Amino acid sequence: MTILAFGMISCEQTAPKNRIIISTDIGGSDPDDYQSMVHLFMYADTLDIEGLVASPPFQGRKEHILEVIDAYEKDYPSLTNHSAHYPTPDYLRSITVQGAIDSQASQTPTSDISEGAKLIIEKAKNPDPRPLYVLVWGSLTDVAQALHQSPEIKEKIRVYAIGSWNTLQDTSARNYVFEQHPDLWFIENNTTFRGMYMGGFQEEDFGNETFVSTHLKNHGAMGDLFFEKKKDIKMGDTPSVLYMIHGDPGNPESPSWGGQFVKTDHGLSYWTDDPNPSLEENNRQGAKTVNKWRKDFLSDWKKRMDYLK
Repeated sequence: MTILAFGMISCEQTAPKNRIIISTDIGGSDPDDYQSMVHLFMYADTLDIEGLVASPPFQGRKEHILEVIDAYEKDYPSLTNHSAHYPTPDYLRSITVQGAIDSQASQTPTSDISEGAKLIIEKAKNPDPRPLYVLVWGSLTDVAQALHQSPEIKEKIRVYAIGSWNTLQDTSARNYVFEQHPDLWFIENNTTFRGMYMGGFQEEDFGNETFVSTHLKNHGAMGDLFFEKKKDIKMGDTPSVLYMIHGDPGNPESPSWGGQFVKTDHGLSYWTDDPNPSLEENNRQGAKTVNKWRKDFLSDWKKRMDYLK
């Protein structure tokens, strides 16, 4: 894909797309996962989406992903007027699976694995030279199961996980991944993601509420679904998508719309929030590495939402 400086992502495909799988607790206790799924689908022509996994904790289920796909289907004709690269609704349904129902209960994953974990393994083993990015918006249980069953997939997968509250709900899976697979390519974003809705440019129509009421409401079925689920921007998982569409995903230490991260003494392929005090927003480490781009990524998204007017 082509990135235009401070402008829209070109629909012209000039480079291989990034391969991604989404693991989400959509429909559970976080309505903002619906928001992030709508945002993802608006950029679906720029990515190779290879799996959509409903994951714990709590009540997130496959049917909630399908709810967003139903809205996408209504908007699909308008989207394809602007790009021929949007995946069909039926394709998206075909790669949507139920992951684990419950968070990992013990220190080690069980031998029985979810359909979500099986999908991660299957896609990781595809003979594709590109890495497979697994973007985790909820529990790490399905990723932990996949790694436990087939640790060799570490050669192909790269995990970008939104931690914080999700980690508190599924500490066993997170600790298993962190402690037993220190060689996993792993971004653990515990506070940087807060820059999605904290700080940055929030004047004019770029406020958390005004942006939604102006640029999401009455913009197709997906815009209305977004507004119905939550009437202001939170979208705490969206930085994982922004990371894939603007920046160099292979280098977590470089600037990107989805944050900029640092290594620790944990290993050569683990990154987390930058502790530099100058990058804090409301005491959240690294949040300014996202919110400094707020006007840019919201302006780009606004232009795409206008496809649906």
